[in-house]
Amino acid sequence: MNLKDLVMTLADADGISGSEQSAAEAVRQAVAPFASEVSVSSGNVIARIGTHIDGKPNLLLDAHIDQIGMIVTDITEDGFLRVDRVGGLDRRLLPAQKVLVFGKEKLSGVISAIPPHLSGGDEKKVPQMNEIAIDIGCTSREEAEKIVARGDVIRFATYCAPLLGDRITGAALDDRCGAAALIRTAELLSGAELNCNLTLLFSTQEELGERGAQIAAFALRPDIAIAVDVSFALTADETPADCGELEKGAMIGISPTLSRSVSNALIQTAREENLPYQIEVMAELTSTNADRFSVNACGAEACTVSIPLRYMHTPVEVISVKDVENTAALLAAYVRRCG
Repeated sequence: MNLKDLVMTLADADGISGSEQSAAEAVRQAVAPFASEVSVSSGNVIARIGTHIDGKPNLLLDAHIDQIGMIVTDITEDGFLRVDRVGGLDRRLLPAQKVLVFGKEKLSGVISAIPPHLSGGDEKKVPQMNEIAIDIGCTSREEAEKIVARGDVIRFATYCAPLLGDRITGAALDDRCGAAALIRTAELLSGAELNCNLTLLFSTQEELGERGAQIAAFALRPDIAIAVDVSFALTADETPADCGELEKGAMIGISPTLSRSVSNALIQTAREENLPYQIEVMAELTSTNADRFSVNACGAEACTVSIPLRYMHTPVEVISVKDVENTAALLAAYVRRCG
């Protein structure tokens, strides 16, 4: 497969938390050639890899497919949309952004912004969410209500673009690049005889409290579960100890809430397979789906493997496709050793 094309295709699919249908379909089509069975349950896409046999350990690899966005809360008398955030949206980013509104049809809009000439010297003021207004071109509430309703969702009108080298930028690389890594893992394992029962989970509503993962964990009851997500990549403004680096490989999680034995096994696999890797130390919960896997009905040995990403939860997230490839290589090598 062309991994860069896959990442960009998945990242460009629509999938606000709670409305992931388009992203789920894109993932379903991409993983189907490498899976023995693909199903959709409670919005989650579940792909079984190879033959599952009773008695083998159940290994789950997960990546979430939802993205942050907004939801329409009201329509003003003059046709502007009032909104609130869906997930961890940074309101500092909002003024003057282009957006897509998912009403009766997909609509273009812009978030209103006060021109600097009229700001009265208060350019640094960050608007509150109840001050955000989206202009879709309507002149009245009646006109807007013909095509938009309260509860419709909105996302940034940003699509992936290549940067120099193998880097790309886009608005939903968190965590569609993780989904692409899982699909690439399945391709690398094609035809392999495994000593574990491998399931890939493409989960919903991670940005709203890991809800899709929690539902799936109770149904699938994994023995081992690895959440493949993104984490902070170093920029000019960050502290090196708090970040990974682009093109330095997957970030293997270590935390009191994670399985140290799985973390150590991933590290050993990376070393023996001569794969680049980085360590991500977290003192408490991980804020990933791993937090749900470790406390599901049976309790799973949970760990995180993260892809370094710059500018998280913005319209211009940046990753290196090389890190996605190396993440998939690490996961495939670990799966072959599991069981």
